[in-house]
Amino acid sequence: GIKPSLSNFGESRFPSSISSIFSLFLNIIIDLCNILAQILNILKKAYYVLYKSAMKLVKNENEKTQQISDKEAEEAFRVILKWMGEDPSREGLLETPKRVVKAFKEYFKGYGEDPKAILEKTFGDVEGYDDMVVQKNISVQSHCEHHMAPIIGIAHVAYIPKDRVVGLSKLARVVEVFSKRLQTQERLTMQIATTLMESLDAKGVAVTIDSTHQCMTMRGIKKEQATTVTNYYLGQFKDDLSYQNRYLRFIAK
Repeated sequence: GIKPSLSNFGESRFPSSISSIFSLFLNIIIDLCNILAQILNILKKAYYVLYKSAMKLVKNENEKTQQISDKEAEEAFRVILKWMGEDPSREGLLETPKRVVKAFKEYFKGYGEDPKAILEKTFGDVEGYDDMVVQKNISVQSHCEHHMAPIIGIAHVAYIPKDRVVGLSKLARVVEVFSKRLQTQERLTMQIATTLMESLDAKGVAVTIDSTHQCMTMRGIKKEQATTVTNYYLGQFKDDLSYQNRYLRFIAK
């Protein structure tokens, strides 16, 4: 009779088949792990978005519930008057807390305004104008965030339009919005510049502020003649000194 042997069962093919099946199984496992990793990544991003949205809602709700009324603010000023050594019930001071609250609403109205919304309307009918637009001597009235003392000065603003320009009054309005908040002059200068650059998609922006800080002229070191100048340049004003020098010559006139 014929004796069975391994060669009769495909000795060379049997180990190869096992290897192929194992390799296929391993590839399937790897693919499943990759898919699982992608799903986890998507879930992670979705969780982050949901978390940020939830935190924003919580913040908005807290802001609503913690909103201070005019009456509460007036009472706070009465307390300050007492702390100063005054009598808030005397005739000359009876309406002072109400007047101060009204004044503060004007001083700090910038918190309720969106500077980017001011720059939404632009004009393209400028016949290809692509040189700088400079607006000089914009009055600045702000308040120092450290002592709430006035900052009084002027701002110069320039931008190089790409395709469209904005109404001239809007440049001064952007300065006004950021000025009507508690500020440092350095941050104020940068906020004006970055907002104009981003909102107008400008080729370049330059902002200069020259002001007097009453936190150092009326108190502290009391240097009445001291002024502070800050500059901030973006785009072509930063990269090309010829634009920067032209701008500086314009505002020096």
